[in-house]
Amino acid sequence: MNDRTPAPATSVTADIELSLAAIAAAAPGFVPRFGVVLGSGLGRFADQVKPLKTLDYASLPGFPPTRVGGHAGRLVLGHVGPTPVAVLQGRAHYYEHGRADAMKVPVRVLARLGCESMLLTNAAGSLHREMPAGSVMAITDHINFAGVSPLFHEPGDDRFIDMGAAYDPALRARLHAVAKTAGIVLHDGVYIWFSGPSFETPAEIRAAGRLGADAVGMSTVPEVVLARHAGMKVAALSTITNLAAGLSPVPLTHILTLDVARQAAATGWRLVHDFLAAPDG
Repeated sequence: MNDRTPAPATSVTADIELSLAAIAAAAPGFVPRFGVVLGSGLGRFADQVKPLKTLDYASLPGFPPTRVGGHAGRLVLGHVGPTPVAVLQGRAHYYEHGRADAMKVPVRVLARLGCESMLLTNAAGSLHREMPAGSVMAITDHINFAGVSPLFHEPGDDRFIDMGAAYDPALRARLHAVAKTAGIVLHDGVYIWFSGPSFETPAEIRAAGRLGADAVGMSTVPEVVLARHAGMKVAALSTITNLAAGLSPVPLTHILTLDVARQAAATGWRLVHDFLAAPDG
C-alpha cells in the first residue's frame, strides 16, 4: 500500500474501536461536548485545558504522526471552564502523504466519544491588507482548491453530504459575541484550501481573490468535511500570519508562519478559551 492509497474501511473501523477502547481505559466515563483541532501557533492552548488525561497519537491506532513544526501530536481530554473537551493538539496535512483522509480516525473518534461540535483553528495568509498579520478570522465558508476529498472511496450514499451550511451560523455568532465582550476584532471570511507544501504563487492568489476567497491555507477543509459527515456542527478560526503571495515583499516561510502565529497566540487563546468556557458552550 503506498501513501496515496486510502486505508481499507475495515482497518479504519478497527482503528476507531481500538482507539475508543484505549481512551475509555485512560479516562473512564469521560464524555466531551466539544472537539478542538489546534493548528500552527495555537498548539499551546492545550496547556490551558484542565487536563484529565493526555494521550500521544502514537498510542492511538489510526491517529497519524505529525511531521510539521507546531503540531505536537497529542489528544488532551479535560475541561475548559465547565465544558468537557477533547483537544487534538496538531493535525496531519494532505501535503505530507497525499491523503486527504489522514484525520478520518481522529475526527470519527471524537464524534463517537460524544462531541456534538468541533472547533478548528489554523494559520492562514490574508488576501486583504485591512486584515493584516495578527488578525483573527472566523471562517464563513470555504473553497476546496485542492480538489480532493477525505470521503473518496467512502461507501454508501451518506458520503453525499450537504455543505450548504458547513460552518454553523449559531456557533459563529457565539464566537462574535465572545470576541465583542473580550474587545477582540474578529473578521469574517472565506478560506481557500491549497494542497501545499509550497506557498501559492501571486497568480494563484489573484485567482483565489476572484473566486471570493479572503484567506488561504493548507489545512482544515478535510476535517470540516469529516466532521460534517460525522454529524458534528463546525466552527473555525484562522490566525492571520502574513499577507498572501504578491501582496507583500516579505518572502513566505513556515518559520515566519510559526513566529507570527505565536505572537498572535494570546488573542487566539483568549477567544478559544472564552468560546469553549461560555455557559452554553
